[in-house]
Amino acid sequence: MGTHVIEAGFPVNSDAEFEAVRDIAEAASRSTVCGLARVVDGDVEAALDSGVDMVHVFCSTSDVQLEDSMHASREEALERSVEVVERVKDAGVTCMFSPMDATRTDESYLLDIIEATTEAGADWINLPDTVGVATPRRFYDMVEMVDEHTDASVDVHTHDDFGLAAANALSGYEAGAAQSQVAVNGIGERAGNAAYEEVVMALESLYNVDTGIDTTRITELSRVVEEKSNVEVPANKPIVGGNAFSHESGIHAAGVIENTDTFEPGVMTPDMVGASRELVLGKHTGTHSVRERLEDAGFEPTETEVREVTRLVKDHGAQKEQITFERLKQFAREVGVKREEVRI
Repeated sequence: MGTHVIEAGFPVNSDAEFEAVRDIAEAASRSTVCGLARVVDGDVEAALDSGVDMVHVFCSTSDVQLEDSMHASREEALERSVEVVERVKDAGVTCMFSPMDATRTDESYLLDIIEATTEAGADWINLPDTVGVATPRRFYDMVEMVDEHTDASVDVHTHDDFGLAAANALSGYEAGAAQSQVAVNGIGERAGNAAYEEVVMALESLYNVDTGIDTTRITELSRVVEEKSNVEVPANKPIVGGNAFSHESGIHAAGVIENTDTFEPGVMTPDMVGASRELVLGKHTGTHSVRERLEDAGFEPTETEVREVTRLVKDHGAQKEQITFERLKQFAREVGVKREEVRI
């Protein structure tokens, strides 16, 4: 699809994960493949041995994580971070450094560790909103500040605990970040990460940026990840949800039949993401949708017949019945709607 970087996994985690990362690194010729590592020698060596193009090393920097997760002082964390960045660079591999929990890290210490790892040779500085507490304005200010204190390229990693992951990723771009870390369908720890499909389509359609991503395969990709991850995509999920391009409301459906831009973004169409538009039948359905679907099925309804079929759709929809295309045709036959004559 043209994804720029694939963070394939955590090579030191297990033999199986090491082999998976290695296989992806060998197979993904069009993308940079990245392996994850803590600021631990064994992690870094495993990542390097897996054959990845980039090693992403991370170190806790917030006081709460330093004290109760990493069990290290600020000075120890900074020293270890510099050492592993130098080790990755000595191996001739691209290095990304993340001060984990950056959005809860003391600002002066955050800048100290970023400046030190930049001097050590980090190619990328990643700013993670590890627990999803950033707001777009605050995150913008942080990214802008860090960008002014490093010669490395800036990358962002945002979580969706408050539903702000995609907004924060876009805010990061606005502030000068060159890259964001995203996940298909927004999967990830807790409420998940910024969604691949949301960030890509916002950049393409709202910011008019050519990302280089083949957006026509976004829906296909989403379905693959949904199946393999066993994490179901909600129907109302932006871009890839089953209802993303569906219309039930009579007012909406009538407008879309006349001109799709009336009740769709216009700058993003179903075709752009490999999806299709659907007129959903239910208790809010209007006559325009019913007529359209009946004519698609080869019926020639009168105005009175359209109203009668619409009443049946609304009544059954109000009883929480799913009105399928076949059910609609059954209603049409009950009302006595004639079908087009077919000549052989």
